[in-house]
Amino acid sequence: MIIGVPKEIKAHENRVALTPSGAEVLRQNGHSVFVETNAGVGSGFKDAEYIDAGANILESPKDVFDVAEMILKVKEPIKSEYKLIRKGQLLFTYFHFAASRELTDAIIESRAIAVAYETVQKADFSLPLLIPMSEVAGRMAPQEGAKYLEKAQGGRGVLLAGVPGTEPAEVMIIGGGIVGTNAAKIAAGLGAKVTILDSNLYRLRYLDDVMPRNVVTMMSNPYNIRKLSKHADLVIGAVLIPGAKAPHLITKDMLKDMKEGAVVVDVSVDQGGCIETCKPTTHEHPTYVVDGVVHYCVANMPGAVPMTSTIALTNATLPYALQLANFGYEKAISMNPELRPGLNVIDGAITYKGVAEAFGYKYEDSLNYIK
Repeated sequence: MIIGVPKEIKAHENRVALTPSGAEVLRQNGHSVFVETNAGVGSGFKDAEYIDAGANILESPKDVFDVAEMILKVKEPIKSEYKLIRKGQLLFTYFHFAASRELTDAIIESRAIAVAYETVQKADFSLPLLIPMSEVAGRMAPQEGAKYLEKAQGGRGVLLAGVPGTEPAEVMIIGGGIVGTNAAKIAAGLGAKVTILDSNLYRLRYLDDVMPRNVVTMMSNPYNIRKLSKHADLVIGAVLIPGAKAPHLITKDMLKDMKEGAVVVDVSVDQGGCIETCKPTTHEHPTYVVDGVVHYCVANMPGAVPMTSTIALTNATLPYALQLANFGYEKAISMNPELRPGLNVIDGAITYKGVAEAFGYKYEDSLNYIK
């Protein structure tokens, strides 16, 4: 198969979908790899390293899309890339369709095959291609929250850890999945007072067993969220409903009762956000203020640490990309059922329920489109 890796063009996105070592593995399996020039530079990988791995370098994204049967990306295609996608082309990347009708409509119109990293799912319901970036974003969330709690950044002027004789910051984490767990580890390690909420009692029992003593678990419900948000210095939104829009658990009305200069970090923003007042921001302009509360809503947080993120992502995606390349998406899915929920759009049809429900579109079973 001919595989293309374009340079990411979303604002301040320095990750790349494939490392040189990944390109070498694909080449060893008989595939041709075409990488846009300087696609890996932001992650610390030069064109020469891809060439040494057996890949070919092309000058423009159009060149890559024109030649490739399968496109590997990190972030969803943006408007300038829509016209480059062609019918029957296989796209393997993060899409988060439920957060964007425009993107969904563009891929429907293209009649391409969209396999979304974020909905590839194992039998135990874990999301293997979301986990590495969730780990990165979760560990970054307290780090970014701590920075924007500084007075010079518009925050309350509170040190997350505190010092002897002072109270540590109160951190509220909504969601006890991969993001929330990693956020709690870092915030607790810094010495903050952490409360992590989840609606799954079994998950809370697990977290209670593994977390240090400065982490408290609590059932996620409207009453507890309202109560805790009033006292929190930092709120981290870490809610995920696979392939679907995140629910608004912190509403605009709650902001007026929060502390002046408190910070919210909504890691769920690329799925629509679990904080009602959150809207996607960039690394260049990461924050804004609503009702005295600082909002950090960068939709591609792992892009700030691209070397770590790219290696972690390729570690997870390469085995699946190799199966898709070796066998084609239809046979790969019959051999590995984990890939089937990754199919979100096929030849103009929406084949993932969460996406169809987000926009009131018709859902069609992907098996109807697989020979």
